[in-house]
Amino acid sequence: MKKEEFLTRYATDRMGTNSLKWDALDVRFGDPDLISMWVADMEFKAPECIVDALRERVEHGIYGYSYVPDSYYEAVMKWEKDHHGYEVQKEWIRISPGIVAALYWSVNLYTEKGDSILIMTPVYYPFHNCVKDSERRLVTCDLNYDKGQFTIDFERFEQSIIDNDVKMYIHCSPANPAGRVWEEEELERLFEICERHDVLIISDEIHQDLVFGEKKHIPSALVAGGKYRDRLITAFASSKTFNLATCLTSTIVIENDEMRQKWDDFMKIYYSVEVNIFGITAVEAALVGGQEWYEAVKEVIYSNYQLVVEEMKDFPEVYITPLEGTYLVFMDLRNLVPVDKMKEFVQEKCRLAVDYGEWFGENYHGFIRLNMGTRPEIVQKAIQNIKACLAEYKK
Repeated sequence: MKKEEFLTRYATDRMGTNSLKWDALDVRFGDPDLISMWVADMEFKAPECIVDALRERVEHGIYGYSYVPDSYYEAVMKWEKDHHGYEVQKEWIRISPGIVAALYWSVNLYTEKGDSILIMTPVYYPFHNCVKDSERRLVTCDLNYDKGQFTIDFERFEQSIIDNDVKMYIHCSPANPAGRVWEEEELERLFEICERHDVLIISDEIHQDLVFGEKKHIPSALVAGGKYRDRLITAFASSKTFNLATCLTSTIVIENDEMRQKWDDFMKIYYSVEVNIFGITAVEAALVGGQEWYEAVKEVIYSNYQLVVEEMKDFPEVYITPLEGTYLVFMDLRNLVPVDKMKEFVQEKCRLAVDYGEWFGENYHGFIRLNMGTRPEIVQKAIQNIKACLAEYKK
């Protein structure tokens, strides 16, 4: 399916649908009339295979207690093997109502109050929140940064672990908002440091399917031939890939028997509920029948990114992170817009709702994150507004 056909069939207006992204702008940003470029979901309808599967389930008319069918596990395992070369076994799989929930559970399950937990910033803000909300000690380690390019500072990473007696590292792969798809050599060096200091790794791989160009997502469980599997929990989902955020169905993979038993014991006490049958139905349908839609949405996302890069060529002072993975562009405006004027510039002048850099780490004031999982005309309007306002600033 070509990009034009995809947009004709699936692009839609979400205003008036109780959309957090569009209908809560007044609550979240104090202005209901902004162009919404924040929060990571899309303006694209789900593929027909999902709608049909959900319609069949709805029309059955019974929404009672259900269990996870073997066909769901088979769909997850086949997708992982076919797309990422990861041969997951059914007994390793657990289901959570979202990656963020799994992060909170993992923090509370595998660490104690007061323990130090490390994240590499800039990174998705629930990483920060799940540590602080759980009365653990948050330790941040900034990535190296140079004119839009992010890399790992391995020495700083290890010293952060040593200095703070870190017990857990929460990993983001691909990196949001840095846009990096980590090379295996980077992952191996990172995980070797964690092993050396007996640090547990929680790997959020929710954007695993949204990788572009020649880049390839390396599942953390496959690094160094699976050497680090016994200190690793992997979390991924179809929610970003197929725009299924509120289907509340994510996959947690725990290969280590002892860690998996600890997870199961914890769930008996704190989350003893049945599965969301609509989420199970939607995810299975997506993984079995959504390939064509998936390939087309990737084309739309990358085309939107290329549009941003092309349009911003007139402003070489603005650095844009290369989009290796995710559908989120991180833009550094600090050379042209004073940091203390950023909200005024973005909202009052450009008329945009964005994720601000400081949400992802205290040293990223002056950055903004823009969502490419949307209609091209929305991206075009947003970038034209930015360009016009930057031209005024340069004067």
